[in-house]
Order: sequence, then structure tokens, then C-alpha cells
Amino acid sequence: MFDPAQLVKSLPDAFRKLDPRKMIKNPVMFVVEIGAVLTTVFTITDSSFFGWLIVAWLWLTVLFANLAEAVAEGRGKAQADTLRRAKTETEARLLRGPAHNGVEERVTATALHVGDLVVCEAGDVIPGDGEVVDGIASVDESAITGESAPVIRESGGDRSAVTGGTKVLSDRIVIRITSEPGETFIDRMIALVEGADRQKTPNEIALTILLSSLTIIFLLAIVSLQPMAAYSGDPQSIVVLVALLVCLIPTTIGALLSAIGIAGMDRLVQRNVLAMSGRAVEAAGDVSTLLLDKTGTITLGARQAVEFIPVGGVSAADVANAAQLASLADETPEGRSVVVLAKEGYGLRGRELLGSTFIPFTAENRMSGIDQPDGHQVRKGATSAVVSWVRELDGIIPEETAARVDEISSSGGTPLVVGERRHGSARVVGVIHLKDIVKEGLRDRFDELRKMGIKTVMITGDNPLTAEAIAREAGVDDFLAEAKPEDKMALIRREQEGGKLVAMTGDGTNDAPALAAADVGVAMNTGTPAAKEAGNMVDLDSNPTKLIEIVEIGKQLLITRGALTTFSIANDVAKYFAIIPAMFASVYPGLDTINIMRLSTPESAILSAVIFNALIIIALIPLALRGVRYKPTSAANMLRRNLWIYGLGGIVVPFIGIKLIDLLISLIPGIG
Repeated sequence: MFDPAQLVKSLPDAFRKLDPRKMIKNPVMFVVEIGAVLTTVFTITDSSFFGWLIVAWLWLTVLFANLAEAVAEGRGKAQADTLRRAKTETEARLLRGPAHNGVEERVTATALHVGDLVVCEAGDVIPGDGEVVDGIASVDESAITGESAPVIRESGGDRSAVTGGTKVLSDRIVIRITSEPGETFIDRMIALVEGADRQKTPNEIALTILLSSLTIIFLLAIVSLQPMAAYSGDPQSIVVLVALLVCLIPTTIGALLSAIGIAGMDRLVQRNVLAMSGRAVEAAGDVSTLLLDKTGTITLGARQAVEFIPVGGVSAADVANAAQLASLADETPEGRSVVVLAKEGYGLRGRELLGSTFIPFTAENRMSGIDQPDGHQVRKGATSAVVSWVRELDGIIPEETAARVDEISSSGGTPLVVGERRHGSARVVGVIHLKDIVKEGLRDRFDELRKMGIKTVMITGDNPLTAEAIAREAGVDDFLAEAKPEDKMALIRREQEGGKLVAMTGDGTNDAPALAAADVGVAMNTGTPAAKEAGNMVDLDSNPTKLIEIVEIGKQLLITRGALTTFSIANDVAKYFAIIPAMFASVYPGLDTINIMRLSTPESAILSAVIFNALIIIALIPLALRGVRYKPTSAANMLRRNLWIYGLGGIVVPFIGIKLIDLLISLIPGIG
């Protein structure tokens, strides 16, 4: 996360940022730069070794502040360069006429406009952002996501969006362009990761106002100090007054504030999440309610067989044998899981099935099965379908069958009944328990979120009984069953009316209204253009559980900013004890009692404080970029930790640092 070599690479940018037109955006450091200019002018007219040392370290303070921001931006530029390599000047096959048999025309990608239809076949680079309107193809998106595995893009549904710069690996698709040249997804990514489009967040603006107010207060205090010093017979030089001002204003957080914000967005980019605004990152740190889709987020998304339950005196091994035979022609994930469970749990493999007729599963018959040459027939499927099949021969339906089916349903699972016919008779032999598997480790993560005061809500289209069972197993706080788009919107509005910030994920057009309404709306990169436009974040990996990481990154951003603000203001206390006694001890001997550091000379005390003030910025750059280590806990514990570590540390560290610098400076002739 932090490469010291980046400091050297970023030095030219740090010097360029000395331009007052850029510095004025950071009021605290702008005051330091003005102070550096004043001390330079006055030292030229009244040259002294002490004055030139102060001048040098004031300019270094400004430079180090710019360096912190430049290093943060430099990492973004490195990522932007990678993205630019994916943004090539591509030739497009513009389609004039119908999608199936229109006339093709070769044009450059920059000539495409919203609504144009283009054709892409295997080996073609997609010329611009768009939506597949015809066909299906395998697409390599590694240039954008870093993931080497190809993805499927097809017309209709929620996996129709394609990104310019990605490559078609197979088949033929027709794409409707949805962005103008220069406004593509990659263009926006480049601008955002470079920091060019980074707007200050509300909290950042509020903190800047606070720091500016403190700077003005200290400036007025220093201005009023000179008449008092003159009256006491010990007027201070401009160099000393500027040094005092720079040491007392919150330069540490003023220097690092921008870098903290840039690094927060950078940490999201590191995890393949693109934040469309800094506001979204900040809001993620204050989220109170987390809406999570069940399928693919909380559960694996495909029901799996977990148990064979015998009925009517049949053994579990016989049920496994029959279930596997009936599932060999079932290509659904559920059917595959039945075969795997029978193989792994009962060692059933290497079947002799020559001459058998396979019955594939269809939506009409709701069963799959096999008819063997010896007359043995087996079926597996929905309860009503298999029971009807058995009853066609007046077969046996054991009494416990209904009870087992009800038990599985009430637990949130899906029952499949297994029946067989042999020699003119039929019977139900058992029930398969299908279960939507909850992802491993999610309960622990939800427990962590609960400690942070975040409420988790599972959204699903399942019936309330199934939803309740899954919610209980996953450990979420609440659930919304049989959810429609308007139900999601109503839930978000209800939470927001209580003053809470809401985050949710989505990938479909029907999710767009809710994504737009949520404070943090994370759209999947595989989703529709409508969903990606509605959200304020896009997950390039299309991993819905990423929402939990996004919340953690947002909280880390807020914690880092708060910790360094606490440290910055606290270390001003130590610098006060270093400089004030040194300035007036000769006139007011009583001040010597607060000279607890016993610094060598007044000049050494002032210079030591200025040097420490500059060096602490460089020392904290890695922490600002990496972020304060985040640990889920309550707000009260977090505040207590901040005060103990960064509040107390902000007081103690400067005392030690300034004293050590003073010991070194005391060796310099004319200062010590």
C-alpha cells in the first residue's frame, strides 16, 4: 500500500503544487506558504543563520504537505495508466439497419454516438460502453476487472452491459452504444482514480472550515501578541512570530486531509470498486442499515442436496441409489448436487446404464428420471408431480412422506420426492432435502456489523417461511420476503425517515430506483446500464458481498481522519510548551516553570518545534495512505481508543521528538 520510492517519483508534482492558485484550496497550508514567503523576505533583508534555517524548514513543511497529496495521487495515476492501456483507438463495425441483417460500415470508435448499433465477433475489441441487444458471447474483461476468467454477456436480462476496451472471445453480439466519446466508463474511471474529479465530501468540507477557523483564531492571537511583546520590552521578529503561528495551527491534519480522502477512494479501487463520488465513500462509513440480496450474496445461489430421507422402511442407501439414477439426466445445479451427494456420501459411481432411457427435467413435467431395460423406473421431482406419478399405478405413499416434506419446507429447504415403479407396482421411497447454502463466515461478519451498530436486512423473493429460516441461519437482523421493487423502495424510505443511512446492492433494471434512493448504492458491473447509472458505486468484480468491505473501508476513512485530527490538535499543546516559554522566559522568569522540556536556548526551542512540525507530516504519510487499522467496535469504544492512542500520543510524541531534535541542534554553533 505504501512504496517509499513513490516519494521520490512524486517530488516534481509536490513542487508544482506550490503554485498559490493550487495552495489556496488548502487554507491551512496556504497560510504556511504565505508565512514562508514573509520569512524569506525578512531574512533576506536581515540575514541570520537562525532565520535561514527557519525559512528552509517552513518551505519544507509546505513541500511535505504537497508531497502527501502527490503520493496519494501518484498511486491513482499508476492505476489510471493501466486503464489507459485498455482504452485503445478501436475500429467499430457500425450497423446500418436491423440488428440481424443490417449493412456494416467501418468507423473509428470516436465516431460512435448514443443509440448506434455495432457488431462484435470473436477477437473484436468492444468499441464503447453499451448494452447487448442481440446475441450472446463470452467476453474477456480482464483489462477492467483484473479477473482472467471470461464472462457471459447476452441480450435481455441483467447481464447485458458491456464496457468499451473489453474483448469478445466467442460468438456474435450486437451492441447499442450508451455513452458518448470521452464519457465512457473507462474515461470516468481514469478521471476518478487520478483525483481529477474528486470533490470534497461534506465532512471534509466541514473539517476544512473548522481548521480554517482555528487558523484564523491563532493568527489573531499571534497578531495581538506582538504589541504585548513590545510593551514588555521584548519585541519578537517576524521570523519567530511566523514560526509560532505555523507550529500552533493544525498543520499536520491540514497537510494530510486531502491525501486521506484520495487514499480512501484508492483503497476501494484496489478492491475493484469504483466510487462515483467521495460522498459515497464517506456515507459508507456512516451506514446504519445494510440491505443484502439473499441469492448470491447471503447464500451460494443454487440449492444443493444435503440429505436423503427414507420413508416406508427403505434404507437411506436405497434412496440415494434411486435419487442418483433419477438425477443423471437432470442438468440443473440441484440435479448435479444430488448425484454428487450420492457419490460422496454412499460411494455410488460407475453405473451400468446401457439401454436405459433418460427423462430430463422440464418445467412441464417437473420431474427427471430413468427407465431401465429391466422395467425399473425411477422419478425424482416436485412432491405433487411424483406423488401423481406413483398414484397412476395405485402405488404406496407412506404416511410419513407428508410429514417429512412439511419439515423440510418449514426449515426453509426444498423437498424433492423420489418414487419408483417395478413389476407393475409403485411407491415413494424417500425425500431429498435441498437447501440454499449460506456462505461460510457470513454469520461472523454480520456479528461484526452488529457491534458497529449496523442493522442487516436480507431481501428475497422467497416466501416468509423460507426467508425466516435462511435469515435465522445467516444471522441477519431482519428480512423482507416476497420483495418487489416498490417494497425495496418503501423499506429504504422508512429507514431514511428515521435518520439512518442505507446501503444496498443491485444489478437489474428493477433495482435502479432503490439503488438511486439508497445513500450507498452499489451496482454490479455485470448489471444493466440503468443499474450502473443509478448507483453511486460500481463493483467491477460483481460480488454482492463486497458491500460489507465497502462499509469497512468507509469507516476506516472516517476513523483515519478523526485519529489524525485528534493527533494534530493534541501535538499543538506540546509545541506551545516548547515555544512560549522560550520566547518570553527572559522577560517573565515565571514562565520558566512551564519550560518542562528544558530546551537549550530560545532559538533551539523554536527551531526544534518547526523541524518537528515538518517531519511529523512525512512520518504520517504512510498512515494517511494505508489508513488507521479498523476494528469493529462501538462508537464509544472507538472514541476512547482515539483519545488514548492519538490524543495522548499526540501530546507525548512531540515532547520526545522536540527534545531529541533540540539535543542535536544544541551541537550547532550559534544556535545551541
